[in-house]
Amino acid sequence: MKNLLCISFIYLSMVSFSNAETLITQQEAKLSPATNVNTTRGISRGPAVVILSPNLSTGNIKSPFDFKIQFEGRGGNKIDISQIKVTYLKSPEVDLTGRLKNSITEGGINFSQAEVPLGEHAIKILVKDKEGRETATVLNFTVAK
Repeated sequence: MKNLLCISFIYLSMVSFSNAETLITQQEAKLSPATNVNTTRGISRGPAVVILSPNLSTGNIKSPFDFKIQFEGRGGNKIDISQIKVTYLKSPEVDLTGRLKNSITEGGINFSQAEVPLGEHAIKILVKDKEGRETATVLNFTVAK
């Protein structure tokens, strides 16, 4: 029994306790950059999309990082969670919405410890309110060592 406890302790001490989750894979990062990237800007006022993290003003980002986005409906309109779409802008585009599903709420996205490979990345966030008004924001950032 003593040997079993020793082996269990050694194994547990070797296991990484990282809570990081993959947002973008190495294979996806190697895809060609997307062309024809458009953001939606209509006459009606769609929801606001506020990037809380990563902090883009610091320059290069270190991975993993917290991916936090805040949504703000305008004029009292509520966000339609079923219409939120997050896309990695590559050719072909990579839909990240499924990976973020448990982190998306009416108030935004809160995805802790996002693992992203080194390099330049562009993520498009499309948000619609219950009235159908939409906003698309592109988040451009670079992950460095």
